[in-house]
Amino acid sequence: MEDLITVSNIYKIYNKGENEVRALNGVSLSIRPGEFVAIVGQSGSGKSTLMNILGCLDTPTLGEYYLDGENVAGLNEKRLTQIRNCELGFVFQGFNLISGLDALENVELPLLYRGIPKADRRTLAEQALCKVGLSNREHHKPDQMSGGQQQRVAIARAIAAKPPIILADEPTGNLDSKSGTAVMEILNSLNQEGKTVILITHDEKIAASAGRVVQIQDGQVIPQ
Repeated sequence: MEDLITVSNIYKIYNKGENEVRALNGVSLSIRPGEFVAIVGQSGSGKSTLMNILGCLDTPTLGEYYLDGENVAGLNEKRLTQIRNCELGFVFQGFNLISGLDALENVELPLLYRGIPKADRRTLAEQALCKVGLSNREHHKPDQMSGGQQQRVAIARAIAAKPPIILADEPTGNLDSKSGTAVMEILNSLNQEGKTVILITHDEKIAASAGRVVQIQDGQVIPQ
């Protein structure tokens, strides 16, 4: 099976020169379709920088990044936006929900930006909320839901357009242990359905849920 993601000798350098900071310092990594990979590291290790590059939210200073055979390191913003919209679903530590919209409307909003017709948007959003167990919370606004429920809405928003890759950056970081376990169960179920899931975390217990753990420290992948 060919790799879905390949990063080769990736560097992310800030303040090049005497005071430069190497957030990533020669990272190489491959991920196959359908894998559940946890990238683990402490604060400042480079894991979030790597996440941003994998998610086409940032570009490397040096190195190559192939996503499904396409070298995205040198693509223009228009193509990067297409990839983010069609290939990737994002879940962040902060739920990033819009307070004035209910759960259904929050999930629908990115579908609107993708140009999906109204009736299809509603169907996809309802299906996504059902998948995360929130069919009975469709018309609740964020301040009417617990943190765990808000994160499940955020996951529904990420998966509504049915992207093949889910990128989750510290998705349990703001949750109690019970809510965090529920979120990890959802991510595992998505992986079992065939989604490629990439989890960024500092918590090795959370990472243990993944099929493979990649350790990152000082901007470098630690050999296992």
